[in-house]
Amino acid sequence: MVWTGTWVAERLGVELIGDEELPTLLGLALRRNPKRAHLLVSSVLGKHVPQRPSVVYGSGLGLGLRVRELLGAEEAARAVVLGYAETATALGHAVADGLGAAPYLHSTRRPVPGVATAGGFEESHSHATSHLLLPEDPELLAGKGPLVLVDDEFSTGNTVLNTIRGLHERYPRDRYVVVALVDMRGPADHDRLTGFAAEIGARVDLLSLAAGTVGLPDGVLEKGQELVARHTTAPAPRPRTRQASAPAVVRVPLDWPAEVPDGGRHGFTPEHRARLEAALPAMTTALTTALTAAPEAPAGTGAGSGTGAATSASTSATTATTGAGPASGGAAPRVLVLGFEELMYAPLRLAGALEDAGLDVRYSTTTRSPVLAVDDPGYAIRTRLVFPAHDDPADGPGERYAYNVAGGGFDAVVAVVDSAADTPGLHAPDGLLAQLAAHIPRVVLAVVPSYAPQPQAATASPAASQAPVPEAPERSSMLPEPLRGPDFSSYAPEEVGWLLQDLSDVELEAPTEEREEAIQRGGAHYAESLPVEYQPSARYQELYQSALESSAARIAHAVGTVTETVLAEKPGRPVLVSLARAGTPVGVLMRRWALHRHGLDLPHYAVSIVRGRGIDANALRWLAAHHDPADVVFVDGWTGKGAITRELAAALRESEEFAGFDPEIAVLADPGSCVRTYGTREDFLIPSACLNSTVSGLISRTVLRSDLVGADDFHGAKFYRELAGADVSVGFLDAVEARFDEVADTVDTDVKELLAADRTPTWEGWAAVERISEEYGIHDVNLVKPGVGETTRVLLRRVPWKILAKRGAGADLAHVRLLAEQRGVPVEEVDGLPYTCVGLIHPQYTRGATGADGKAVVSR
Repeated sequence: MVWTGTWVAERLGVELIGDEELPTLLGLALRRNPKRAHLLVSSVLGKHVPQRPSVVYGSGLGLGLRVRELLGAEEAARAVVLGYAETATALGHAVADGLGAAPYLHSTRRPVPGVATAGGFEESHSHATSHLLLPEDPELLAGKGPLVLVDDEFSTGNTVLNTIRGLHERYPRDRYVVVALVDMRGPADHDRLTGFAAEIGARVDLLSLAAGTVGLPDGVLEKGQELVARHTTAPAPRPRTRQASAPAVVRVPLDWPAEVPDGGRHGFTPEHRARLEAALPAMTTALTTALTAAPEAPAGTGAGSGTGAATSASTSATTATTGAGPASGGAAPRVLVLGFEELMYAPLRLAGALEDAGLDVRYSTTTRSPVLAVDDPGYAIRTRLVFPAHDDPADGPGERYAYNVAGGGFDAVVAVVDSAADTPGLHAPDGLLAQLAAHIPRVVLAVVPSYAPQPQAATASPAASQAPVPEAPERSSMLPEPLRGPDFSSYAPEEVGWLLQDLSDVELEAPTEEREEAIQRGGAHYAESLPVEYQPSARYQELYQSALESSAARIAHAVGTVTETVLAEKPGRPVLVSLARAGTPVGVLMRRWALHRHGLDLPHYAVSIVRGRGIDANALRWLAAHHDPADVVFVDGWTGKGAITRELAAALRESEEFAGFDPEIAVLADPGSCVRTYGTREDFLIPSACLNSTVSGLISRTVLRSDLVGADDFHGAKFYRELAGADVSVGFLDAVEARFDEVADTVDTDVKELLAADRTPTWEGWAAVERISEEYGIHDVNLVKPGVGETTRVLLRRVPWKILAKRGAGADLAHVRLLAEQRGVPVEEVDGLPYTCVGLIHPQYTRGATGADGKAVVSR
């Protein structure tokens, strides 16, 4: 038999290295994903590949028995099992069944009104990442017994570690067991799990059916994306030959046991399982009758009557289709039981009961995951059906998929959905049922009632009993843990946590001229790509070092001033949240000052804010879940005209969800008089503005692009590891910190005066920008960048037109003059400028644009 990973392996050079069982457990496919092109496709999970239900259930049950043996009977009786949506919901159930007495909960992407969240987490490689934990019993996860976490594959381990870290903070315990069908970690990830267990002081075991790694050659992501692009236009599978009249869909009423949940979304106990197993024979009989009955003329069209039902609720299970299913007494039909996204366990148990009754049954489920289909025996996904979501998902409408169903040789399919998904969309002409009917002669619909948790009984005062049940938030309150150095950035891990997603493997850089043209023509937003990182010349590096030496004390004074102001106005333990990336070196320095002078170890995070798009809402959600929003202090490097100050204020003002955050920004320098909390209002050279990533922890500017950043993702950024040889990030911090003691006394004196002074912003910078925009015929304030820091950015990242310099400005502009000379941009000295300098971006730029002196404007 051909291995179903052969097609990908031959074209991309991807290989499975490890246990000899791996090729029988995994195939390979490709997907359109900017982070990882290949997909490991399990042949025993029952998700993408139809498989005998006994194999699917048996795989999980066997793993559960191994966990029970590992823990021992006493500990197994205290265990709780947690599975991951959407792929491992049935696998986790089966593991819990193997343990015997363990209650089960799986994560979900479906918020349920009236049910409070007990937490959540993210998947770093998933196409849709937010997970909620919504147990009906709020104490389900609070016990001290072992927590068993079940996923289909264990690759980097990020998802599991994020989960354990978040839950351990709320419900600490001594032991965790991670269960997966396959363990595909590399050596570094093995070491990371060991270190993590030591860090939290708990034992973490891992069990799997097989272990190995995926060998990925250089350039595999680009090659995979190219293959996906080449094959995406391949024609969809042709429907099998059919009779002239289309079959009707038969609805089989299931006598689902009362008060038994449809799955583990809100918890599933051994008592629930016992009641389900007692009801399986009657439900199996109803389905078997519908699958093996002789065809009859349908009572109606089978298309529903506007209520979403295939036929009326009273339709007999024996009402058949006009398709080509086998007659009574003939050979048993080849049946597919098709589950629905997270609803995997109920369809699996029904499929297993049909198999036990002697039918030839396969089992798989629909999915959110977009995968390329290639009709080749050496490829794991040969066909795909595409249909609209039909359960009113919280993240909006979208495509859903059923793989390897068309062309699978099935005589009948039992589509099992919960009642929340039994909507008109399910029965629509382009819906799931119509797609199935185009390829399979007999379509049977079985609807499991969606479980509605009961409100918790009051145990306190009458007033408490009338308190409203909190609603589950739209997204998880526990997003991934912050990225930290050295895995992400050259800063020490305690210096800053980045509330960003790592896009280091994505090609985002574009030539400066192309970016400028696209931005000004409205074809792209500046945050959708990155400029090529400027590599400073030897002369420019000398200027940077000279500027650092001459201004380190002045910067230290400003750092001390702004930090002491924050500590005076935010008593307790403020949480520093810097606006990446210009604010991040300042946030690190403020944290160092608080530690150096007061012994305060302040939390510090970096978040993304994008002009015109707002601040990263998911980062704010993470902060609100881990800290009091009233303690948060936003930090930036400097103000120009105050655009980001206004952007932040508007974003927080427009959302009641974030009303607890203070929109005030603390900055090192406020030459535009835009904020109340600052270190200085002088416009001087801050050396960190001279460079890009090499003075900012090797982190890029932040990225916000719809194909990379979903509704449930943090904004993104890149870590330029390859620039480590030119990195001066830590050197900059150390040079400034070395001057802290020298300026401490003057800081104390100046802060007392500052706190007593009127610090109300005058916004004189904004007024100056508007005037310059009109005087120079630009008519767009976004193309006027005031201040030394913003002018430097123009010269490094954009297409500059000219530089306005305050007459008599000295050493603070040495690096600006050098960059302007290298870019062929004139520097015009002017009087009456409230800033040391102002950078003007070339208006109405095209690639043929030139500077004012006639020289072509080029990037270097």
